[in-house]
Amino acid sequence: MASRINQARPCSQPRALPFAVILLLLGFAVAQGQTRPSAAPTPPEPPSSNPTKLDSPSPDFGSPESEMRARLALKVEKKQYDENVARAREASELASKLVKAYEAKKAFNSEDDKQFERLEKLTKRIRNEAGGSDTDPDVKNIPTVMEVAVKRVAEMADDLRKLVENTPRHVISASVIDQANKLLGLIQHVRDGR
Repeated sequence: MASRINQARPCSQPRALPFAVILLLLGFAVAQGQTRPSAAPTPPEPPSSNPTKLDSPSPDFGSPESEMRARLALKVEKKQYDENVARAREASELASKLVKAYEAKKAFNSEDDKQFERLEKLTKRIRNEAGGSDTDPDVKNIPTVMEVAVKRVAEMADDLRKLVENTPRHVISASVIDQANKLLGLIQHVRDGR
């Protein structure tokens, strides 16, 4: 039995040497990976003297987030524009109905009063969306005859509709604001004159 033990030892020693070398190299590699590099961190970029580059972050052109924000903003603008066009169309239709109602009865009833109120609200909203603000309505050149004044309301509402439809959504239109102010003055005159 002793001869077997002696025989096993000489065979295992040549195998143990490469195994020890491999373990030593692995230990060295692990130790080397844990040490910090001796190089100093790179200093931050000095501020540029370029006046176009302010200290604000530059926009990230082409990033998915900025593209999604831009698309969303365009959708919101388009929706607001479409709503404003729909208001102008509704105002024109209301004014036409009021003309027909007045021609049929030569007077206005409480239902017509509600339509006048709605027409006035729509016109104010159109003016505000166009960039105008609450001012005294334009009361120049208002017809004194009620039938003519009511027809003029319908004409002006239709003109306002055309202006709103033909104005690009990125434009603040002084003509839309002016037309809306004139229409508001005429609506208030007709409502007060009944």
